[in-house]
Amino acid sequence: MPSSPTNETLPADAPVRFETPIRFDTKVALVIRADLAVWQKLNVAAFLATGIAAAAPDALGEEYVDGAGRRYGRMLGQPMLIFAADGGQLRAVRDAALERGLTLVPYVAAMFGTGHDAANRAAFRAEDPDAPDLVGLALRGPKKAIDKTVKGLTLHG
Repeated sequence: MPSSPTNETLPADAPVRFETPIRFDTKVALVIRADLAVWQKLNVAAFLATGIAAAAPDALGEEYVDGAGRRYGRMLGQPMLIFAADGGQLRAVRDAALERGLTLVPYVAAMFGTGHDAANRAAFRAEDPDAPDLVGLALRGPKKAIDKTVKGLTLHG
């Protein structure tokens, strides 16, 4: 991950500059089942993003500091693309991601009925390992491998 100046190196009154876009060696993609209710899509996307952050702490950027010097939490330091898929496409993406050794974070439909992490993991473990009822996946890995894995999917709209 490219480095950038820390907040401590910038004066509080420093002008905001937008620099040339950074090229990343890795890519993050969220693949969400298209037929979910909006609240479910948002919930799945949020949980999947936390999974990528946990699996790749090196992908986190620096903390945010506002103009008054108040500190805020860190976020992933690179963009995430969100794709739409049906159940069959999700399973195909999962299979391709496993074959390519990509970081993979799953979310299955049964998790909508749970209320905490241990129950989520139990619900996931109870799924058929060859045909889980996937509603979302997060992937992170080399750019070209991610592009091949999500080829044919459209960005979520």
